[in-house]
Amino acid sequence: MVRQLRVRRVEITEGLRRVTELASRENWLAVLVTLRANGKPSVSVLNAAVLPHPVTGQPVVAFVSRGNTAKLANLRANGEATLVFRAGWEWISVSGPTEIAGPDDELPGVTDLRQLLREVYHAAGGQHDDLDEYDRVMAEDRRAAVFVTPERFATNP
Repeated sequence: MVRQLRVRRVEITEGLRRVTELASRENWLAVLVTLRANGKPSVSVLNAAVLPHPVTGQPVVAFVSRGNTAKLANLRANGEATLVFRAGWEWISVSGPTEIAGPDDELPGVTDLRQLLREVYHAAGGQHDDLDEYDRVMAEDRRAAVFVTPERFATNP
């Protein structure tokens, strides 16, 4: 039996609700797609969640990335990303411009990177018994928070 997939577009509030629903069912896992300098896609699997932007308060999809990675280089160069969330045969993609807040990427208005990284980590299902150790590793890895402002969603019915 071949499954026929039809794609439909959804508005932002419904799209973010659907992202949260599917992500929560699959440990907040998502596939991130960025573009390399040569225009070809680069793909990563990571944890991501919906939360308020740390400066504007508007809902965004956010994740934490280790510093000095291809994904951060791609985002700095292109500034756009797509994330795909799925649970079973259900899926939704969210695409939009990105912003980075980290030791190598100042985001005006962000004053406490340590707390911001914790908030994104917790929103995306992360738990840690020793937050001081978590903070140490985040600083050592030059971790950054990445925010995707949702502009486009696509999903199966």
